[in-house]
Amino acid sequence: MRDLDLTTLRLFVSVCEAGNIARAGERANIVGSAISKRLAQLEDQLGTALLVRKRHGVVPTAAGHTLLEHARAMLDSATRIEHDMQNYAGGARGQVRILASVSAMTESLADDVAAFLRQPAHRDIQVDMEERVSPEIVRGVREGLASLGVCWDAAELGTLQSRPYRSDRLCIVVPPGHPLAARKSLRFEQTLDFEHVSLPVNSAVQVMLQRQAARLGRPLRHRVIVTNFEAALRVVRAGLAISLVPREVTELQTAAYGLRTIPLAEPWAERRFIICFRDANSLSPAAQLLVEHLASRGDTT
Repeated sequence: MRDLDLTTLRLFVSVCEAGNIARAGERANIVGSAISKRLAQLEDQLGTALLVRKRHGVVPTAAGHTLLEHARAMLDSATRIEHDMQNYAGGARGQVRILASVSAMTESLADDVAAFLRQPAHRDIQVDMEERVSPEIVRGVREGLASLGVCWDAAELGTLQSRPYRSDRLCIVVPPGHPLAARKSLRFEQTLDFEHVSLPVNSAVQVMLQRQAARLGRPLRHRVIVTNFEAALRVVRAGLAISLVPREVTELQTAAYGLRTIPLAEPWAERRFIICFRDANSLSPAAQLLVEHLASRGDTT
């Protein structure tokens, strides 16, 4: 089979999103007949129908939906390649992409990366960061979407290699006047009588909490699910639920919000973060420098 043409794939995605060849042509400033010809050639090349023509437009076939998913991924990769090469053309000598958990991003990673970039020797290195949940971080690094991942060491790494990074400690945050507010420490089981505000259910910490609750034979009741710790603390401040949050995140905000932070007396409450990558020997020089820098910051905690 001949190599797939990115322009044709881009037009195919546009047609699927518009649901109409003529509208897709208007967006791309190409006549509809030219798009139809390209799509017919693509179907012939792949040996299967990709679109079903209807009275007022088109819809993807089952094969079309599969191609649409792959095409979007290919076009995204092409955009990333173009962006990275532009950085080199503009004088950058290194570019590193990091996928990181919400905990790492909120606590220390941004400051550590900023300290790395402030060093004169690294002035021509660019670092891009994107927040993901732990399973997506591992998958993204494994599939080459990013050079490095920063996540909790409880994540299933598979064949990925890793270096230690920083650590944090989980605690319980409750509003003033809550029945647990006077406690000096808490076991996890004692929190299960109350509704929680939680991170997405596929995040590493929520998976771990569900497992711990299951071991205790108790349900973990979610009243609110949010995507970041600041939102979680706002929910707690409103008195809607309690939350399990890293102490390092709460230090600045709990006083301002008037919240009570209670240590969690569990052996798993202290978490270690890691920097993960496919192969240390295949990392770019810029990525190797950044790994060493981040690992050294972890040594100080």
